[in-house]
Amino acid sequence: MTIGSADYRDSGLTFGPDFLFGSATASYQIEGAATEDGRGPSIWDTFSHTPGKVWNGDTGDRACDHYHRLDEDLDLMADLGLEAYRFSIAWPRIQPTGRGEANEAGLAFYERLVDGLIARGIRPIATLYHWDLPQALEDEGGWTNRATAEAFADYARILGERLGDRVAVWTTLNEPWCSAYLGYGSGAHAPGLLDGAKALAAVHHLNLAHGLAIEALRGVVTNDPGYSITLNLHVIRPSGPTGPEAARRIDGLANRVFLGPLLDGEYPADVIADTAHVTDWSFVKPGDTEVIRQPLSLLGVNYYSTVTVRMWDGESPRANADGHKDMGGTAWPGSEQVEFLEQPGPYTAMGWNIDPSGLEDLLVSLHESYPGLPLMVTENGAAFEDVVVDGPDGPAVHDVERTDYLRRHFTAAHRAIQRGVDLRGYQVWSLMDNFEWGYGYSKRFGIVRVDYDTFERLPKDSALWYAELIRTRALPEAPVPSA
Repeated sequence: MTIGSADYRDSGLTFGPDFLFGSATASYQIEGAATEDGRGPSIWDTFSHTPGKVWNGDTGDRACDHYHRLDEDLDLMADLGLEAYRFSIAWPRIQPTGRGEANEAGLAFYERLVDGLIARGIRPIATLYHWDLPQALEDEGGWTNRATAEAFADYARILGERLGDRVAVWTTLNEPWCSAYLGYGSGAHAPGLLDGAKALAAVHHLNLAHGLAIEALRGVVTNDPGYSITLNLHVIRPSGPTGPEAARRIDGLANRVFLGPLLDGEYPADVIADTAHVTDWSFVKPGDTEVIRQPLSLLGVNYYSTVTVRMWDGESPRANADGHKDMGGTAWPGSEQVEFLEQPGPYTAMGWNIDPSGLEDLLVSLHESYPGLPLMVTENGAAFEDVVVDGPDGPAVHDVERTDYLRRHFTAAHRAIQRGVDLRGYQVWSLMDNFEWGYGYSKRFGIVRVDYDTFERLPKDSALWYAELIRTRALPEAPVPSA
């Protein structure tokens, strides 16, 4: 039964006083200052400086210059009324080689960030890892090496000792699916490897790193924070007679290989069977799943689009519209015979389909599977081809499509709450335009525009719409894009 409008363009829906409205960013995407104040190189520094890996040869060397414009950006957050800010900490800023003594300048930067948020009444949500692994650890095998998970725990301890009296929520990892499969399997992300066995080893060591990090944090923090992990769980639509089998396989690799050990304490047997010809899973040691299964305060959910799958017939051209750059490898080890069908539009500038029903379905499904686990939307947003125009009050960006996108997805979140989901908040991706990984600066996700020549910040209409939502706690209407 549809609760509201069929197109998810509802207005006037109200959110409770404890619902946490915020926005999110990631360190490599916004900070810049890549070689300043003792920061060591990360895998994304190496990857982006490798010809052919990132569109236009773009790098994060300067990004949005957030490192030098911290106070300006904090004031911007306050002006928008953000109640929370989800940021990530650059591991190579804290430990330039991923091990050893902490870099005081790096710690001081994040201390200023956290203190600046608190002074402005904004809750700090700190993500320990958003993909910028110290290159020195990658040289030793990166996430294919168990020692990286152990080093991550030490890194978490350092941050817990320094910031563990102020951070509201600790998030261990952002989208380990991307780190493992796009980094070590498909080649689309750093470090750019094309090896299914290594991708699956990375899956486990990322899961293990999560568990070890929470243990380390709990041993040193002095406040009462939340503990979480953020997953980009896939919403999978089966197509035709072979669709259910294809969906089972992809659900295993995309979702259950993380949810299983994190929340149930074991890896799904069918995933191990599906990938037995790729790896023997000997990297899972006795006791690992007990370490991984740490009590969580909430689960972070990132959502952008859906996928539709069926088994490939082996003869016709194989469709591979899984939403990621094709760099020669596969993000689906052991399931290369699954094909991803083109989604019906409309689409964002990333080529991702716009389907707010997928967010509602995902939140409700998680609630039904894990009814006692609070959820938070930790990323949702869209890239579009923004245009700056001269208005009566100066330059403006009338991003009708993005504003409509947010309205429809907030409607989906509200409907999930009405269906009983314990949804604690929503962090819009992204606060500002930034370095969009393999796409460089060609894709703009921000509700605030960044001029990459002058670094001037310009709130778009979507930011003004969001500020109104936060102020009133009621969903405003938004312009509907023309067909």
